[in-house]
Amino acid sequence: MSQNPLIEVLEANRLLRSPDEVTRFEQALEQLAKKPDPADLPSLHLVLDDDCQQSEVMFSLVHFLESFDVRAQVEAFIQVMPDLVKRAAEWTAILHSRIMNDAIARSAFEERVRSIDAQEQSEIQQFILLVST
Repeated sequence: MSQNPLIEVLEANRLLRSPDEVTRFEQALEQLAKKPDPADLPSLHLVLDDDCQQSEVMFSLVHFLESFDVRAQVEAFIQVMPDLVKRAAEWTAILHSRIMNDAIARSAFEERVRSIDAQEQSEIQQFILLVST
């Protein structure tokens, strides 16, 4: 995972419980957007948290994730899904839905899932079923 201090700021303020947390979160995200690094994608996904108080602010992170190359974004999503679903099942479902509703992203997702072994495919399907209920 990333050692980027800006991601640490996002993580520390991810619950968005106060105007100060929102400001710090938005400022860190703005700085990250100036120099996006695909290596940060797994860590960025793991900032998502179902307990956040300001989902509209958290959606700015979703939009940032979607600004990356679709294959890199899908790869990171699949990579972190086991951990992401534990803290952010709702956000996992949102990301999955957004991927499935975009033809290019859906194709990249399906291609990537077909390329992994049967055990991992089964786990991905279980996570998807879990968040879809």
